[in-house]
Amino acid sequence: MLAVRKARRKLRMGTICSPNPSGTKTSSEVCNADWMASLPPHLHNLPLSNLAIPGSHDSFSYWVDEKSPVGPDQTQAIKRLARISLVKKLMKKWSVTQNLTFREQLEAGIRYFDLRVSSKPGDADQEIYFIHGLFGIKVWDGLMEIDSFLTQHPQEIIFLDFNHFYAMDETHHKCLVLRIQEAFGNKLCPACSVESLTLRTLWEKNCQYPFLWPGKKIPAPWANTTSVRKLILFLETTLSERAPRGSFHVSQAILTPRVKTIARGLVGGLKNTLVHRNLPAILDWVKTQKPGAMGVNIITSDFVDLVDFAATVIKLNDLLQEDTALAKC
Repeated sequence: MLAVRKARRKLRMGTICSPNPSGTKTSSEVCNADWMASLPPHLHNLPLSNLAIPGSHDSFSYWVDEKSPVGPDQTQAIKRLARISLVKKLMKKWSVTQNLTFREQLEAGIRYFDLRVSSKPGDADQEIYFIHGLFGIKVWDGLMEIDSFLTQHPQEIIFLDFNHFYAMDETHHKCLVLRIQEAFGNKLCPACSVESLTLRTLWEKNCQYPFLWPGKKIPAPWANTTSVRKLILFLETTLSERAPRGSFHVSQAILTPRVKTIARGLVGGLKNTLVHRNLPAILDWVKTQKPGAMGVNIITSDFVDLVDFAATVIKLNDLLQEDTALAKC
């Protein structure tokens, strides 16, 4: 029932939410908020692993609390430095990786969320928070915001990828699982064959089964570089090595700052120092891609609102329509 991938101080589990059949749309307009529902019928039977799906990196970090303790994901040296109030203000500039809230990301078309969670030191209860250097909002609040969107947009499918856990024991993990079940109920999709997971099957299912997916079903190789050239080479290489069956695939189209990067752009922060000037070149790479069994699937980015990221990824699915049209000739 519970399948996780273990690593040193790191776990990963995946959850996929499917729509509540009783939900109703709030608008008949075709927009990114309903882009999955608006796909042509012949794509409804295509595995989700073959579609191009926009995602966000460190999805929750549109807000972090500079008054909170430094997170357990940071080194002891950083924790000591953070006793100086100015240090936390600077940390916030490098911890925030999105401008949009969960709701705003969903309405923009984002369907994959990269989530990192932690308990908070000194908390007597089992509350769990999103985290990236500093603590963000409570996980429960985020889940409820996502569930509200799903209810209003019943044909949209959302991937929740919990891939870093900090300061969490078995009780915390059980609490998280219960919170997810309580938030989404029968919207949760059971772990099953990736190839059998299509829009149509999810729309037709009444999902009330185990829902935790093993991390190996959603591999997300990480380039860990500040160079756009090296990032694109890495993305191309990992795509060429993608397994043709049995898993989704996440292309992390993100740059990762080094210590010297942070030192040089300390006041500017991640967005102004690294992302803003490089994101257009990364988007150019996205535009050249093609979805499919050996093509791109999920693509993630920092600050998804700085360029037309979600719409660009969604538009790649038009290439699947062209392939189908050619097949009929």
